[in-house]
Amino acid sequence: MAMTLGALHRYPVKSLRGESLTRTLVEPWGLEGDRRWMVVDDTGRAITAREVNAMVLLRPEITASGLRLHAPGRAEPRDVALPDPAVQVPVSVWGSHLTASPTDRDTALWVSEVLGVEARLVWLDDPTRRPSDPTYSAIEDRVSFADGYPLLLASESSLAALGDGALSMERFRPNVVISGATAWAEDDWRLLRIGEATFRAVKGCARCVLTTVDPDTAERGKEPLATLARMRRWDRKTWFGVNLVPDTPGATIAVGDSVEVLEGVPSGDGPLR
Repeated sequence: MAMTLGALHRYPVKSLRGESLTRTLVEPWGLEGDRRWMVVDDTGRAITAREVNAMVLLRPEITASGLRLHAPGRAEPRDVALPDPAVQVPVSVWGSHLTASPTDRDTALWVSEVLGVEARLVWLDDPTRRPSDPTYSAIEDRVSFADGYPLLLASESSLAALGDGALSMERFRPNVVISGATAWAEDDWRLLRIGEATFRAVKGCARCVLTTVDPDTAERGKEPLATLARMRRWDRKTWFGVNLVPDTPGATIAVGDSVEVLEGVPSGDGPLR
């Protein structure tokens, strides 16, 4: 069975709800508009849905002037203008320390009230400020506010292998979802082409408690980590999906594009970790 791009997702604000796309531009640091915004505390440290589960219920929408935030129980959304990039504040996310542009005080008050914690929203005006981990990528590679790498790939067949179909792919927050692959085949991919774009598969994705937060209710349970721990646990971590780095920024990819593995696992190597 031929492999195709089955779905495309971007997440304008880190840890908030994502949106499905039919077509998008690939930038050096990820899909266009993906994770360029982030919620931080008063020290600039990233706040994520791992600690504030209700974040998954907020729906961001990219607009011509910035961002629109929709919150449950709020009749009116909050429009957020792109902040002045000349104003920078220090921020940190998973060991990366950089600067970003803060939004206005009224937006900070709105976000804090909705989430129930002191918070503010920042925008990464220049993603070249944040290098990805050179242990698994090239020294010139860059990433937005994603955890560590520009894109995350997942496979429909691998999700199906986890059980009875009750789990949605939304829990894993992938950017690209592949149709037609055999379960866990992505473990052995090193270079692949999606449409006109090529990507390096640089590292498997170790999963965290965010996957146990229901994206529709924000309630937290035990799955899918309990099942993954039985099926996909090594190095004291549970694994699902593969991190990608673009090799052809500027290309456009679309749902339905063909997917081809250009380079597989070298002899003697194991799954990406």
